[in-house]
Amino acid sequence: MVYFKLHLWQQVLIGLLLGLCFGFLLSPEVSQLSDSVRQTIVTTLAVPGYLFLALIKMIVLPLILVSVALGVASGKENLQILGPRVLAYFLCTTAVAISIGLFWVNLLEPGLHIDQKMMADINVNQLNDNQPLWGDGVKGVIYSLIPSNPFNALSQGAMLQVVIFAAIMGAALAQLRGSKAKQLMDVLEAIQDATMKVVGAVLKLAGLAVMGLITEAVIKLGFDSVLSMGSYMLTVVLGLFSMFLVYLCVAKCVAGRPFKEYFSALRDPLLLAFSTSSSAATMPVTLKTAEEKLKIKEEVRSFVIPLGTTINMDGTALYQSVATVFLAQAFGIELGFTEMAMILITTIAASVGTPGTPGVGLVILATILASVGVPSAGIALILGVDRLLDMLRTAVNVTGDLTAASVMDKWLKHKL
Repeated sequence: MVYFKLHLWQQVLIGLLLGLCFGFLLSPEVSQLSDSVRQTIVTTLAVPGYLFLALIKMIVLPLILVSVALGVASGKENLQILGPRVLAYFLCTTAVAISIGLFWVNLLEPGLHIDQKMMADINVNQLNDNQPLWGDGVKGVIYSLIPSNPFNALSQGAMLQVVIFAAIMGAALAQLRGSKAKQLMDVLEAIQDATMKVVGAVLKLAGLAVMGLITEAVIKLGFDSVLSMGSYMLTVVLGLFSMFLVYLCVAKCVAGRPFKEYFSALRDPLLLAFSTSSSAATMPVTLKTAEEKLKIKEEVRSFVIPLGTTINMDGTALYQSVATVFLAQAFGIELGFTEMAMILITTIAASVGTPGTPGVGLVILATILASVGVPSAGIALILGVDRLLDMLRTAVNVTGDLTAASVMDKWLKHKL
């Protein structure tokens, strides 16, 4: 079939366009179908999407486990230097992303343009009982990072704990000598090859998955929600686009990647990230792009990209800073320099370990809102348009991971 001979980005783009068309044709504003019939059609179309996400989620944690372990074991000396550098890089780009978000939201002030009829249904005094960001102080930090049971971490999808466990095991593997080390490395490489075979088979569903997921998203979103929150959405989109341009400039000036060539290499992971709203689900394609199109060394891509998928959430951090100030403006709450600094610090802390799955940004946002005294009940205002913005910020998150890997790869080459 001709369709399956197309490039992945072409299949995803076709699925995206078909999903938008089906979503429009099946929407209540256009279609005369009953709600039950419409829901049956949408659910049927979304089945490949559910199957795609379930299979990717099944394979992504084993892939992270073996990739990080192999990356650390095969390049232990380089990663001792690379580790602190990439963590510092992630913190810097996250701070830049949040600053860009704060700039745009304070410049455009979208919260002042909100329809007061929408505010009438919100209980300003309603606050969620948010748990402390890191539990019980230093103890909470340690327990949230080091898995007491690695198998539980795998079963619960605790990606940051899995990455740390894999890095520790990779470092231990690098200390082994002789046949034992080689046998274990061979086993891990075989598992990695097998998981990538599964990924290759699952990606054949990508186009159909995107069509169903986009159709479902358009139906749930509704056109009225988009129109009523236009100024807020514009602010987030401008911020995300600005951060995307920052990545292109970093890739060009620091990693030596020409704009056109780099953007062309990003097509597959960007379209998949946009369609699935999940950087974790996109990670196998991100790794494949880093290997085949960007030619990034294995020890770099196997370490930086899984780690970035876990803690490098620049698009999400930018959105959270915009949403916080937007809701403060909508509620008439003045935020001074101290509150802005608190948003910056809290958002950076909250972005560490945020799962790369759809909708999780809203959960973290409640904690950030509480830190500056903004009613978390205001999240109801942005729920209607969150999925569309989630798609956009996930694409930015994935771009950030590939840019970080490109920069670290270039820097490591200069050190060799």
